[in-house]
Amino acid sequence: MREIKGNVIVGQSGGPTAVINSSLAGVYKTARDRGAKKVYGMLHGVQGLLEERVVDLADHITNELDIELLKRTPSSYLGSCRYKLPEIFEDQEVYKKIFSILEKLEIEYFFYIGGNDSMDTIKKLSDYSILNGSKIRFIGVPKTIDNDLAATDHTPGYGSAAKYIGSITKEVIRDGLVYDQQNVTLLEIMGRNAGWLTGAAALAKCEDCEGPDMIFLPEITFDVDDFMRRVAKLHERKKSVVVAISEGVKTADGRYVCELTDNIDYVDAFGHKQLTGTARFLAEKISKEVGCKTRAIEFNSLQRCASHIVSRVDITEAFQVGGAAVKAAFEGETGKMIILKRVSDDPYICVTDLYDIHKVANVEKKVPREWINEAGDYVTEEFVNYVKPLIQAELTPIMVDGLPRHLYYTDKVK
Repeated sequence: MREIKGNVIVGQSGGPTAVINSSLAGVYKTARDRGAKKVYGMLHGVQGLLEERVVDLADHITNELDIELLKRTPSSYLGSCRYKLPEIFEDQEVYKKIFSILEKLEIEYFFYIGGNDSMDTIKKLSDYSILNGSKIRFIGVPKTIDNDLAATDHTPGYGSAAKYIGSITKEVIRDGLVYDQQNVTLLEIMGRNAGWLTGAAALAKCEDCEGPDMIFLPEITFDVDDFMRRVAKLHERKKSVVVAISEGVKTADGRYVCELTDNIDYVDAFGHKQLTGTARFLAEKISKEVGCKTRAIEFNSLQRCASHIVSRVDITEAFQVGGAAVKAAFEGETGKMIILKRVSDDPYICVTDLYDIHKVANVEKKVPREWINEAGDYVTEEFVNYVKPLIQAELTPIMVDGLPRHLYYTDKVK
Protein backbone atom coordinates (compact mmCIF):
# COMPACT_ATOMS: atom_id res chain seq x y z
CA MET A 1 0.00 0.00 0.00
CA ARG A 2 1.49 3.31 -1.13
CA GLU A 3 1.96 5.78 1.72
CA ILE A 4 1.48 9.50 1.63
CA LYS A 5 4.09 11.99 2.79
CA GLY A 6 2.22 15.31 2.83
CA ASN A 7 -0.90 16.76 4.41
CA VAL A 8 -4.55 16.27 3.50
CA ILE A 9 -7.51 18.64 3.70
CA VAL A 10 -11.19 17.73 3.41
CA GLY A 11 -14.39 19.76 3.35
CA GLN A 12 -18.12 19.31 3.03
CA SER A 13 -20.40 21.47 0.91
CA GLY A 14 -24.03 21.87 -0.07
CA GLY A 15 -26.99 20.18 1.60
CA PRO A 16 -26.09 17.38 4.02
CA THR A 17 -27.25 13.75 3.94
CA ALA A 18 -27.69 11.10 6.59
CA VAL A 19 -24.39 9.50 5.49
CA ILE A 20 -22.18 12.41 4.40
CA ASN A 21 -20.10 11.99 7.56
CA SER A 22 -19.46 8.37 6.64
CA SER A 23 -17.59 9.68 3.58
CA LEU A 24 -15.68 12.07 5.84
CA ALA A 25 -14.80 9.10 8.06
CA GLY A 26 -13.66 7.20 4.95
CA VAL A 27 -11.36 10.03 3.89
CA TYR A 28 -9.97 10.54 7.38
CA LYS A 29 -9.37 6.89 8.25
CA THR A 30 -7.88 5.96 4.87
CA ALA A 31 -5.57 8.98 4.87
CA ARG A 32 -4.39 8.22 8.40
CA ASP A 33 -3.91 4.54 7.60
CA ARG A 34 -1.77 5.50 4.60
CA GLY A 35 0.50 7.68 6.69
CA ALA A 36 -0.76 11.24 6.11
CA LYS A 37 1.05 13.64 8.43
CA LYS A 38 -2.01 15.80 9.04
CA VAL A 39 -5.63 15.52 8.00
CA TYR A 40 -7.19 18.96 8.17
CA GLY A 41 -10.89 19.79 8.01
CA MET A 42 -12.33 22.96 6.51
CA LEU A 43 -15.03 24.43 8.71
CA HIS A 44 -17.90 25.40 6.38
CA GLY A 45 -16.19 24.32 3.18
CA VAL A 46 -14.28 26.59 0.82
CA GLN A 47 -15.91 29.65 2.36
CA GLY A 48 -14.43 28.71 5.73
CA LEU A 49 -11.08 27.90 4.10
CA LEU A 50 -10.90 31.45 2.75
CA GLU A 51 -11.25 32.62 6.35
CA GLU A 52 -8.59 30.09 7.42
CA ARG A 53 -11.09 28.22 9.56
CA VAL A 54 -9.23 24.93 9.53
CA VAL A 55 -8.87 22.24 12.20
CA ASP A 56 -6.62 19.23 12.70
CA LEU A 57 -9.10 16.36 12.70
CA ALA A 58 -6.81 14.20 14.85
CA ASP A 59 -7.63 16.53 17.76
CA HIS A 60 -11.33 15.75 17.43
CA ILE A 61 -11.58 12.20 16.06
CA THR A 62 -9.32 10.30 18.42
CA ASN A 63 -10.37 6.64 18.35
CA GLU A 64 -12.36 3.96 16.52
CA LEU A 65 -15.52 4.71 18.51
CA ASP A 66 -15.40 8.31 17.28
CA ILE A 67 -15.19 7.03 13.70
CA GLU A 68 -18.19 4.74 14.24
CA LEU A 69 -20.15 7.60 15.80
CA LEU A 70 -19.15 9.89 12.94
CA LYS A 71 -20.45 7.39 10.39
CA ARG A 72 -23.82 7.38 12.15
CA THR A 73 -24.06 11.15 12.62
CA PRO A 74 -26.35 13.17 10.31
CA SER A 75 -25.70 16.68 9.02
CA SER A 76 -22.21 17.89 8.07
CA TYR A 77 -19.75 17.41 10.92
CA LEU A 78 -17.46 20.14 9.57
CA GLY A 79 -20.29 22.46 8.59
CA SER A 80 -21.24 23.33 5.03
CA CYS A 81 -21.58 26.28 2.67
CA ARG A 82 -23.08 27.28 -0.64
CA TYR A 83 -20.17 29.29 -1.96
CA LYS A 84 -19.68 29.69 -5.69
CA LEU A 85 -16.13 30.23 -6.85
CA PRO A 86 -15.79 32.81 -9.64
CA GLU A 87 -14.60 31.73 -13.06
CA ILE A 88 -10.79 31.47 -13.07
CA PHE A 89 -10.24 34.30 -15.52
CA GLU A 90 -12.73 36.60 -13.82
CA ASP A 91 -11.15 36.81 -10.37
CA GLN A 92 -7.82 35.14 -9.70
CA GLU A 93 -7.37 36.81 -6.31
CA VAL A 94 -9.71 34.31 -4.68
CA TYR A 95 -7.69 31.44 -6.10
CA LYS A 96 -4.39 33.00 -5.08
CA LYS A 97 -5.68 33.30 -1.54
CA ILE A 98 -6.92 29.70 -1.43
CA PHE A 99 -3.65 28.30 -2.78
CA SER A 100 -1.65 30.51 -0.44
CA ILE A 101 -3.52 29.00 2.51
CA LEU A 102 -3.10 25.47 1.15
CA GLU A 103 0.63 26.01 0.68
CA LYS A 104 0.97 27.36 4.22
CA LEU A 105 -0.70 24.18 5.50
CA GLU A 106 1.54 22.09 3.21
CA ILE A 107 -1.47 20.49 1.58
CA GLU A 108 -0.84 17.92 -1.13
CA TYR A 109 -4.31 16.37 -1.34
CA PHE A 110 -7.67 18.17 -1.36
CA PHE A 111 -11.01 16.36 -1.02
CA TYR A 112 -14.43 17.95 -1.29
CA ILE A 113 -17.58 16.03 -0.38
CA GLY A 114 -20.64 17.37 -2.17
CA GLY A 115 -23.01 17.45 -5.11
CA ASN A 116 -23.16 19.28 -8.43
CA ASP A 117 -22.05 22.68 -7.18
CA SER A 118 -19.26 21.14 -5.11
CA MET A 119 -17.95 19.31 -8.17
CA ASP A 120 -17.86 22.68 -9.92
CA THR A 121 -15.54 23.82 -7.11
CA ILE A 122 -13.25 20.83 -7.63
CA LYS A 123 -13.20 21.47 -11.39
CA LYS A 124 -12.16 25.10 -10.97
CA LEU A 125 -9.53 24.41 -8.29
CA SER A 126 -7.97 21.55 -10.24
CA ASP A 127 -7.91 23.65 -13.44
CA TYR A 128 -6.26 26.53 -11.63
CA SER A 129 -3.78 24.13 -10.06
CA ILE A 130 -2.73 22.75 -13.45
CA LEU A 131 -2.52 26.23 -15.02
CA ASN A 132 -0.20 27.41 -12.26
CA GLY A 133 1.95 24.32 -11.89
CA SER A 134 0.70 23.35 -8.44
CA LYS A 135 1.17 19.72 -7.42
CA ILE A 136 -1.92 19.64 -5.18
CA ARG A 137 -4.34 16.91 -6.22
CA PHE A 138 -8.08 17.56 -6.16
CA ILE A 139 -10.68 14.80 -5.93
CA GLY A 140 -14.47 15.10 -5.61
CA VAL A 141 -16.37 12.78 -3.28
CA PRO A 142 -20.03 12.49 -4.37
CA LYS A 143 -23.00 13.05 -2.09
CA THR A 144 -26.54 14.25 -2.55
CA ILE A 145 -29.94 12.94 -1.59
CA ASP A 146 -31.16 14.31 -4.94
CA ASN A 147 -29.27 11.58 -6.84
CA ASP A 148 -28.78 13.97 -9.75
CA LEU A 149 -25.01 13.71 -10.25
CA ALA A 150 -24.01 12.56 -13.72
CA ALA A 151 -21.87 9.48 -14.47
CA THR A 152 -22.39 7.68 -11.16
CA ASP A 153 -25.06 4.96 -10.91
CA HIS A 154 -26.32 6.68 -7.76
CA THR A 155 -25.01 9.00 -5.07
CA PRO A 156 -24.31 8.23 -1.41
CA GLY A 157 -27.12 9.76 0.61
CA TYR A 158 -29.85 8.88 -1.84
CA GLY A 159 -30.43 5.33 -0.59
CA SER A 160 -31.08 6.44 2.99
CA ALA A 161 -33.34 9.29 1.88
CA ALA A 162 -35.27 6.87 -0.35
CA LYS A 163 -35.60 4.43 2.56
CA TYR A 164 -36.99 7.20 4.76
CA ILE A 165 -39.42 8.41 2.08
CA GLY A 166 -40.71 4.91 1.35
CA SER A 167 -41.15 4.19 5.06
CA ILE A 168 -42.89 7.45 5.96
CA THR A 169 -45.12 7.28 2.89
CA LYS A 170 -46.25 3.85 3.97
CA GLU A 171 -47.00 5.12 7.48
CA VAL A 172 -48.93 8.14 6.22
CA ILE A 173 -51.03 5.91 3.98
CA ARG A 174 -51.86 3.74 6.97
CA ASP A 175 -52.73 6.81 9.06
CA GLY A 176 -55.14 8.09 6.41
CA LEU A 177 -57.36 5.06 6.93
CA VAL A 178 -57.96 5.71 10.65
CA TYR A 179 -61.25 7.58 10.43
CA ASP A 180 -64.35 6.76 8.44
CA GLN A 181 -64.02 10.05 6.63
CA GLN A 182 -62.82 10.90 3.13
CA ASN A 183 -59.53 12.76 2.96
CA VAL A 184 -56.72 13.71 0.59
CA THR A 185 -53.08 13.91 1.70
CA LEU A 186 -50.33 15.52 -0.35
CA LEU A 187 -46.73 14.64 0.37
CA GLU A 188 -44.26 17.30 -0.76
CA ILE A 189 -40.87 15.73 -1.41
CA MET A 190 -37.58 17.42 -2.30
CA GLY A 191 -36.57 17.59 -5.95
CA ARG A 192 -35.95 20.80 -7.87
CA ASN A 193 -35.45 19.44 -11.37
CA ALA A 194 -35.03 15.69 -10.81
CA GLY A 195 -37.63 13.39 -9.30
CA TRP A 196 -35.46 10.63 -7.85
CA LEU A 197 -36.62 11.33 -4.29
CA THR A 198 -40.31 11.67 -5.09
CA GLY A 199 -40.21 8.49 -7.12
CA ALA A 200 -39.01 6.67 -4.01
CA ALA A 201 -42.52 7.07 -2.57
CA ALA A 202 -43.40 4.11 -4.84
CA LEU A 203 -41.39 1.88 -2.49
CA ALA A 204 -44.38 2.04 -0.14
CA LYS A 205 -46.32 -0.13 -2.57
CA CYS A 206 -45.80 -3.65 -1.29
CA GLU A 207 -47.59 -6.68 0.09
CA ASP A 208 -49.17 -4.82 3.00
CA CYS A 209 -49.65 -1.38 1.42
CA GLU A 210 -51.17 -0.17 -1.84
CA GLY A 211 -48.74 2.73 -2.07
CA PRO A 212 -49.52 6.32 -3.07
CA ASP A 213 -52.28 6.86 -5.61
CA MET A 214 -50.25 9.22 -7.79
CA ILE A 215 -46.65 10.41 -8.02
CA PHE A 216 -45.66 13.59 -9.84
CA LEU A 217 -42.05 14.29 -10.82
CA PRO A 218 -40.56 17.56 -12.15
CA GLU A 219 -39.49 15.77 -15.34
CA ILE A 220 -43.15 15.93 -16.44
CA THR A 221 -44.98 19.24 -17.02
CA PHE A 222 -47.63 19.66 -14.33
CA ASP A 223 -51.17 20.59 -15.34
CA VAL A 224 -53.05 21.92 -12.31
CA ASP A 225 -56.52 21.54 -13.87
CA ASP A 226 -55.84 17.98 -15.00
CA PHE A 227 -54.48 17.20 -11.53
CA MET A 228 -57.67 18.48 -9.93
CA ARG A 229 -59.79 16.28 -12.22
CA ARG A 230 -57.74 13.20 -11.34
CA VAL A 231 -57.98 13.87 -7.61
CA ALA A 232 -61.75 14.42 -7.83
CA LYS A 233 -62.18 11.11 -9.67
CA LEU A 234 -60.11 9.24 -7.07
CA HIS A 235 -62.03 10.96 -4.28
CA GLU A 236 -65.31 9.59 -5.67
CA ARG A 237 -64.23 5.98 -5.12
CA LYS A 238 -61.68 6.06 -2.31
CA LYS A 239 -61.87 7.00 1.34
CA SER A 240 -58.25 8.10 1.53
CA VAL A 241 -56.19 9.51 -1.36
CA VAL A 242 -52.42 10.00 -1.00
CA VAL A 243 -50.37 11.86 -3.61
CA ALA A 244 -46.57 12.33 -3.66
CA ILE A 245 -45.36 15.43 -5.49
CA SER A 246 -41.97 16.98 -6.11
CA GLU A 247 -41.46 20.48 -4.75
CA GLY A 248 -40.09 21.46 -8.16
CA VAL A 249 -43.02 20.55 -10.44
CA LYS A 250 -43.61 23.25 -13.05
CA THR A 251 -46.53 24.33 -15.19
CA ALA A 252 -46.34 24.59 -18.98
CA ASP A 253 -45.27 28.24 -18.77
CA GLY A 254 -42.21 27.30 -16.69
CA ARG A 255 -43.45 28.48 -13.30
CA TYR A 256 -43.01 26.38 -10.19
CA VAL A 257 -46.42 25.42 -8.80
CA CYS A 258 -45.39 26.88 -5.44
CA GLU A 259 -44.99 30.26 -7.19
CA LEU A 260 -48.71 30.30 -8.00
CA THR A 261 -49.44 31.38 -4.46
CA ASP A 262 -46.27 32.59 -2.71
CA ASN A 263 -43.45 34.83 -3.80
CA ILE A 264 -40.07 33.15 -3.49
CA ASP A 265 -37.58 35.73 -2.41
CA TYR A 266 -34.58 33.71 -1.24
CA VAL A 267 -32.05 32.72 -3.90
CA ASP A 268 -28.72 31.08 -2.97
CA ALA A 269 -25.25 31.77 -4.40
CA PHE A 270 -25.86 29.36 -7.26
CA GLY A 271 -29.14 31.03 -8.28
CA HIS A 272 -31.41 28.36 -6.78
CA LYS A 273 -34.81 29.53 -5.54
CA GLN A 274 -36.00 28.15 -2.23
CA LEU A 275 -38.99 25.98 -3.07
CA THR A 276 -41.78 25.30 -0.61
CA GLY A 277 -45.56 25.38 -0.54
CA THR A 278 -46.47 23.18 -3.52
CA ALA A 279 -48.45 20.69 -1.42
CA ARG A 280 -50.00 23.45 0.68
CA PHE A 281 -51.25 25.31 -2.40
CA LEU A 282 -52.76 22.18 -3.94
CA ALA A 283 -54.28 20.99 -0.65
CA GLU A 284 -56.08 24.31 -0.19
CA LYS A 285 -57.33 24.17 -3.76
CA ILE A 286 -58.64 20.61 -3.28
CA SER A 287 -60.33 21.57 -0.03
CA LYS A 288 -62.18 24.43 -1.72
CA GLU A 289 -63.07 22.77 -5.02
CA VAL A 290 -63.52 19.10 -4.08
CA GLY A 291 -64.80 19.82 -0.59
CA CYS A 292 -62.99 17.32 1.61
CA LYS A 293 -60.49 17.21 4.44
CA THR A 294 -56.95 17.70 3.17
CA ARG A 295 -53.45 17.59 4.59
CA ALA A 296 -50.20 18.92 3.16
CA ILE A 297 -47.10 17.23 4.58
CA GLU A 298 -43.66 18.59 3.70
CA PHE A 299 -40.93 16.03 4.30
CA ASN A 300 -38.46 18.90 4.04
CA SER A 301 -35.08 18.47 5.80
CA LEU A 302 -36.23 15.23 7.48
CA GLN A 303 -35.34 13.49 4.21
CA ARG A 304 -31.68 14.28 4.64
CA CYS A 305 -31.18 13.98 8.40
CA ALA A 306 -33.05 10.80 9.36
CA SER A 307 -29.98 8.80 10.37
CA HIS A 308 -32.05 6.53 12.62
CA ILE A 309 -33.33 4.76 9.51
CA VAL A 310 -30.14 4.83 7.45
CA SER A 311 -29.53 2.17 4.80
CA ARG A 312 -26.55 -0.07 5.55
CA VAL A 313 -25.80 -0.28 1.83
CA ASP A 314 -25.77 3.52 1.65
CA ILE A 315 -23.60 4.18 4.68
CA THR A 316 -21.13 1.48 3.59
CA GLU A 317 -20.83 2.92 0.08
CA ALA A 318 -20.44 6.44 1.49
CA PHE A 319 -17.45 5.25 3.52
CA GLN A 320 -16.04 3.43 0.49
CA VAL A 321 -16.15 6.45 -1.84
CA GLY A 322 -14.27 8.48 0.79
CA GLY A 323 -11.57 5.83 0.95
CA ALA A 324 -11.48 5.45 -2.84
CA ALA A 325 -10.91 9.20 -3.22
CA VAL A 326 -7.86 9.06 -0.98
CA LYS A 327 -6.48 6.04 -2.82
CA ALA A 328 -6.94 7.75 -6.20
CA ALA A 329 -5.25 10.98 -5.09
CA PHE A 330 -2.32 9.14 -3.51
CA GLU A 331 -1.84 7.32 -6.81
CA GLY A 332 -1.54 10.61 -8.69
CA GLU A 333 -5.09 11.32 -9.90
CA THR A 334 -6.52 14.85 -9.88
CA GLY A 335 -9.53 16.61 -11.37
CA LYS A 336 -11.67 13.49 -10.92
CA MET A 337 -14.78 12.42 -9.04
CA ILE A 338 -15.33 9.00 -7.53
CA ILE A 339 -18.33 7.24 -9.07
CA LEU A 340 -20.27 4.10 -8.25
CA LYS A 341 -20.70 1.48 -10.98
CA ARG A 342 -23.41 -1.14 -10.61
CA VAL A 343 -22.11 -4.53 -11.67
CA SER A 344 -25.13 -6.61 -10.76
CA ASP A 345 -28.68 -6.20 -9.43
CA ASP A 346 -29.10 -9.72 -8.06
CA PRO A 347 -26.98 -10.11 -6.09
CA TYR A 348 -26.43 -6.36 -5.79
CA ILE A 349 -22.78 -5.51 -6.49
CA CYS A 350 -21.41 -2.00 -6.90
CA VAL A 351 -17.79 -0.89 -7.29
CA THR A 352 -16.01 2.48 -7.28
CA ASP A 353 -14.36 4.10 -10.29
CA LEU A 354 -13.05 7.50 -11.43
CA TYR A 355 -14.62 10.03 -13.78
CA ASP A 356 -13.38 13.29 -15.29
CA ILE A 357 -14.75 16.15 -13.19
CA HIS A 358 -15.31 18.27 -16.32
CA LYS A 359 -17.92 15.77 -17.49
CA VAL A 360 -19.72 15.83 -14.13
CA ALA A 361 -19.73 19.43 -12.86
CA ASN A 362 -22.98 21.28 -13.59
CA VAL A 363 -24.48 18.27 -15.40
CA GLU A 364 -27.83 17.19 -13.96
CA LYS A 365 -29.06 13.60 -14.16
CA LYS A 366 -32.82 13.27 -14.37
CA VAL A 367 -35.16 10.31 -14.10
CA PRO A 368 -35.35 8.67 -17.56
CA ARG A 369 -38.70 9.26 -19.26
CA GLU A 370 -39.12 5.52 -19.74
CA TRP A 371 -39.05 5.11 -15.95
CA ILE A 372 -42.18 7.27 -15.67
CA ASN A 373 -45.53 5.85 -16.79
CA GLU A 374 -47.25 7.11 -19.93
CA ALA A 375 -49.79 9.14 -17.94
CA GLY A 376 -46.97 10.93 -16.13
CA ASP A 377 -48.43 10.24 -12.68
CA TYR A 378 -46.33 7.30 -11.42
CA VAL A 379 -42.97 5.59 -11.82
CA THR A 380 -42.43 2.24 -13.49
CA GLU A 381 -41.22 -1.07 -12.11
CA GLU A 382 -37.77 -0.36 -13.59
CA PHE A 383 -37.48 2.67 -11.30
CA VAL A 384 -38.42 0.63 -8.24
CA ASN A 385 -35.99 -2.15 -9.17
CA TYR A 386 -33.23 0.46 -9.49
CA VAL A 387 -33.88 1.88 -6.01
CA LYS A 388 -34.63 -1.25 -3.98
CA PRO A 389 -31.04 -2.52 -3.63
CA LEU A 390 -29.97 0.87 -2.26
CA ILE A 391 -32.28 0.76 0.77
CA GLN A 392 -31.39 -2.68 2.03
CA ALA A 393 -30.39 -3.49 5.62
CA GLU A 394 -29.88 -1.17 8.56
CA LEU A 395 -27.03 0.13 10.67
CA THR A 396 -28.21 0.36 14.25
CA PRO A 397 -27.51 3.70 15.92
CA ILE A 398 -25.36 3.68 19.05
CA MET A 399 -28.03 4.37 21.65
CA VAL A 400 -27.52 6.23 24.93
CA ASP A 401 -30.44 6.78 27.30
CA GLY A 402 -32.84 5.65 24.61
CA LEU A 403 -31.60 8.10 21.95
CA PRO A 404 -28.98 7.86 19.19
CA ARG A 405 -25.56 9.27 20.09
CA HIS A 406 -23.85 11.56 17.57
CA LEU A 407 -20.35 12.97 17.20
CA TYR A 408 -20.46 16.75 17.04
CA TYR A 409 -17.76 19.31 16.41
CA THR A 410 -16.70 21.51 19.29
CA ASP A 411 -13.95 24.08 19.60
CA LYS A 412 -12.88 22.33 22.76
CA VAL A 413 -10.13 19.89 21.82
CA LYS A 414 -10.33 16.47 23.48
